[in-house]
Parts: sequence; structure tokens; C-alpha cells
Amino acid sequence: MASVSEEVLLLTQDLLRFNTINPPGQEKACVDFLAERLEGSGFEVGTYEFSAGRPTLLARLRGGGENLPLCYAGHIDTVPLGDSQWTRDPFCGEVDGDKLYGRGASDMKGGIAACVVSALEMAKHPHRQADILLVIAASEETGCEGSAYVASLKDVLGEAGGLIIAEPTSNRLFIGHKGVLWLELKTRGIAAHGSMPGQGVNAIYPAAEAVLTLREADLGYPSHPVLGAATLNVGTIAGGTRINIVPDQVSIQVDIRTVPGKTSDETISDLKRVLGADVEINSLFDLDAVATDPDNRWIQEVSAIVSRYSDNPAPPKGLPYFTDAAVLTPAFNSVPTIILGPGEAEMAHRTDEFCFIPRLSEAVEIYSEISRRWCKVSDA
Repeated sequence: MASVSEEVLLLTQDLLRFNTINPPGQEKACVDFLAERLEGSGFEVGTYEFSAGRPTLLARLRGGGENLPLCYAGHIDTVPLGDSQWTRDPFCGEVDGDKLYGRGASDMKGGIAACVVSALEMAKHPHRQADILLVIAASEETGCEGSAYVASLKDVLGEAGGLIIAEPTSNRLFIGHKGVLWLELKTRGIAAHGSMPGQGVNAIYPAAEAVLTLREADLGYPSHPVLGAATLNVGTIAGGTRINIVPDQVSIQVDIRTVPGKTSDETISDLKRVLGADVEINSLFDLDAVATDPDNRWIQEVSAIVSRYSDNPAPPKGLPYFTDAAVLTPAFNSVPTIILGPGEAEMAHRTDEFCFIPRLSEAVEIYSEISRRWCKVSDA
């Protein structure tokens, strides 16, 4: 029989061999593989497609008692390989020393494997006093579509008393993340021949002024004790079709990472006032921030567990990027939420992505202790 360390490594390798690059996703084969394994160990499983061939897996290990379920969640899709040449096969699960290579090793198939192995270990305990729920989602990388779909199925998803997102944190504890507001700004002009610019109106000039205004803009969000300050980044700008034509339209895409204290509608209204009537603003994507009180009793308990695996434990903070918690936490009525996983955040989306193998088994140990305490079972 394989040890837990061997089991989580082997499962991560199995998951890496499924190509779940998003787009197009193609998560079905990987989800079916996990569903079969979990169902064979006594889990109630169901798959729910937000689009054809794009399922999210819900797997529930039943327990008794009155405690609400503890939910572990993450995504099985990955980003594309990028333009740089990989020196390792991204779909092989190659081991080199203490590193496991592959697209998704850190973000976040290693985290999914650790959740699954921990849940399988919990299935061996006969007297669990709460359910364990796994949400293994499709299509997080392009906007949390899989989790958002199951979150809309209230009777299927049910309740939870705590939520753990296994995104890459090097097994450090985080208790929330910033929200996101993606905007498209447009300026319009009148096309004309480039040799006679006075006969047209150049849309690039007000766009350039808008970008400079955004660089200095005060977003008006209060600093948050867990999440810090809101940020703004101008991500893309596109305008004009040829060098000899006065451009009649420019599009600017803006990425705002938000914190509690101000609504997205208020932010858009303020930007309209600052940028003026010549700049159109449309919302592309909007998710609220997630933040759990660091004094919450469960957070304190988890923090004590995690601190034993760190040489330099620090008070838990929030992350700058969003996760599936953005849709699952409100679906569970704003339950205490932690983000903790074995991957390396610095390796996410990079060429030759890897995770450290010892962190995989460490994550299983951490998750298992959290689950044992939640479900009130002994270590024996």
C-alpha cells in the first residue's frame, strides 16, 4: 500500500497528464477520473456542466452530527503554455529532485490532489461528525464559471461552515483576497485621411489623456486591515487601423483590484466624473473581495496548525488575486474562508512550472488535521 506521500505525488502526476488548458478547458476526462476514484471510496458524486464538456465535480463524504460541512475547493483547468519553449514535458509529471514539473503543478493540480488524498484519508474514519465537501471546478482561469454555476444551484451545493481554497500559497495561511473590477474604456472620434487630420477627430488623444489621469487617480477605497489598498492597472490599449488614417475609436482595458468599503457602481461613477463625458466606461467583469476576521475562532485554530509547519509564522493576510472563493464564499453565506495550498504562487502561469514535492504531503497533513478537528475524530 502506498504511503500518503507517495499517493499524493502519484495523484498529482495523474492529474498533470490530463491536458486541461483553458481555453478550451476539456476538463471532463480529468473530472471523470476523480469522480470514479472518489465514488469508489464512498463519496456521493455529481458533475454539473456550465457548458458542454465543462463539468464541475461535487463530491460529498457524509458524516453525522450537527456541524455544517467543511468544503475544500479548487480548479482543475490551467492557463495555456505560453510562447516560451518548455524544457520539460508539461503533461508528463516529471520528477527532478524535490520538484514536480508540469502545467498546473502549482496552479493548482497539486492542491487538488492534496485535498482529494486528505478526503480519502478522512473516509477511513468511521465516526465523522460532519460532512466533507469537495468542489473541483472547471474554468476558474477565465472567470470562475464552473464555481459560479454550481453556486447558482443552491439545492445541489448546500451549506458549509468553513471553506478552504487550495490555491498555491506554499502552505502559508491567507484569509481572503481582493475583488476584481475589469473595465473597458472607449473614446470615439471621426476618421479622416492621415494627411488631412484637421478633417477628422483623433480618438487617441483623449485616450492618452485618460490613461495619464488613471495613473494618478485616487480610487477612494479605504485601506483594509487584511487586504491592504486597492490597485489599478491599465492592461491594454488598442486604437487605429492604419498609420495614414485618423483613428476614430480607442479601447482601453483597466484592471482594478478592489477592497471592501466601496461598491463597483460607486467606482465607475467616480471614474466617469474624473474622466469626463468623452470617455465611455463599461464593466466587463466584477467580483467582490473576500475577507475573514483574523480573530475568528476557526481561523485562530487553523493558524495554530499551520504555524507548526513554518519557521517564521506571520499573521494571516489576504491575496491580491481572486479565487473561486469570490463566488463560493457568498454562496455559503459568507462563511469563514482560508486560502492555503501546496503550490508556489511564483510558479503559476510560468514556463517549466513546478511544485515542491514535500509541500504536497505537508498539505495533506495540514488538511487532514483541520478535517479531523472539524469532524471531531481522533488521530487514532
